[in-house]
Amino acid sequence: MDIIALTFYAIICGVLSFASPAFGKPMSRLAIGAVVGIAAAAVLPYLKAALAV
Repeated sequence: MDIIALTFYAIICGVLSFASPAFGKPMSRLAIGAVVGIAAAAVLPYLKAALAV
């Protein structure tokens, strides 16, 4: 895993961990986490291309 991907996912997970208590029940937190993870994985290639790394 390259440092760009590691840093990107660390930031996404860190922000999500601050917001997760407000999401209520564990199943809703799991669903939101899955959606955020999928979105982050979809955005990363475009971000890397934009940064030309």
